[in-house]
Amino acid sequence: MMRIALLGATGSIGASTLDVVARHPQAFRASVLSAHQNVDGLVELCRTFRPDLAVIADPALEGELVRKLRAANVESRVLAGPGGLVEAAAGNHADSVVAAIVGAAGLESTLAAARSGKRLLLANKESVVMAGGLLKAALDEGGGELLPVDSEHNAVFQCLPGGRPDLREAGVRRIILTASGGPFRGRQRADLVDVTPDMACAHPKWSMGRKISVDSATLMNKGLEVIEAHFLFAAAASEIDVVVHPQSIVHSLVEYRDGSVLAQLGNPDMRTAIAYALAWPGRIDAGVSALDLIATARLDFEAVDRDTFRCLDLAYQALASGGTAPATLNAANEEAVAAFLAGQLPFLSIATVIEESLARVPSTSIDTLAGLLDSDLTARREAQRIIAGLVT
Repeated sequence: MMRIALLGATGSIGASTLDVVARHPQAFRASVLSAHQNVDGLVELCRTFRPDLAVIADPALEGELVRKLRAANVESRVLAGPGGLVEAAAGNHADSVVAAIVGAAGLESTLAAARSGKRLLLANKESVVMAGGLLKAALDEGGGELLPVDSEHNAVFQCLPGGRPDLREAGVRRIILTASGGPFRGRQRADLVDVTPDMACAHPKWSMGRKISVDSATLMNKGLEVIEAHFLFAAAASEIDVVVHPQSIVHSLVEYRDGSVLAQLGNPDMRTAIAYALAWPGRIDAGVSALDLIATARLDFEAVDRDTFRCLDLAYQALASGGTAPATLNAANEEAVAAFLAGQLPFLSIATVIEESLARVPSTSIDTLAGLLDSDLTARREAQRIIAGLVT
């Protein structure tokens, strides 16, 4: 039986993962569950899945978690804070780690899981965007395997021979990531002046958290995925393209030199990618309904409107700059999205904050996690200054 540490258990990826785990009680066990601040949600999950370890990322909530688990007659051991997440990821509590903590907060535990030699199911794209080189080094050190859970990269993984071969030796011409276009597909910049957080979070196909929903609305989510694909598959920026596919049925494609294009299709449900990563190289029931091609009827593809959705080109710019530029991009985006969700920043200004941050924060080489985190903090402070200037 595979023991699974689910970091970010109360989020949307966590819910999908636990649904798959519950369908296969003889094959998988959720031995570790973590949450950021949602104590009640974590307690309910612990009541159902009885993990060995429950981790709350906010150390101020450790006592509350202990009390509520005791009241629920759950005997899970409790850890708290960043150190608790690292122990949960690297310790002997699990065989596989699902890294589903949103944003830079998931970086340290993801690297710890990679160094431990476990199977790493990566749903935290920011870890790759910020620290792709450090993550590769950690995987090389630990000897574990990384399986992408993002639907797009999971699709690419399925369309490549052997998962992650040398693209040139495999005859790959390019990787094509698909984007739904988000809730504002077809809109022009003038149409997006008065966008509210609720409007931006109303994704037409996927049920996601608010931060990632905003990223989808700006297409920054796709920009982060371009950088992620570069590191996961050793693909040059020129070998990674993005097309808008509103049906969200084709999750990504791989084009080969002989003219073949392989695509992975399926209903828009994260459980497919999660089940594939959990069971790889086998396949298991994910609880996802079969794709009805007749009902689907048509598959549309469109070019990205890069003038309206500028974040995609900003991601390519950061990838070309290298070093800490992708980390600056990620930090500025997180700060800008948080300000937008708080009602402090207009939707169209998210790209402006990112663009100004990339211009103001010099890119340097990445040597250590401490150095990277320092660069991340510098970028966040600069982004906050830019936001303050825009809203005054």
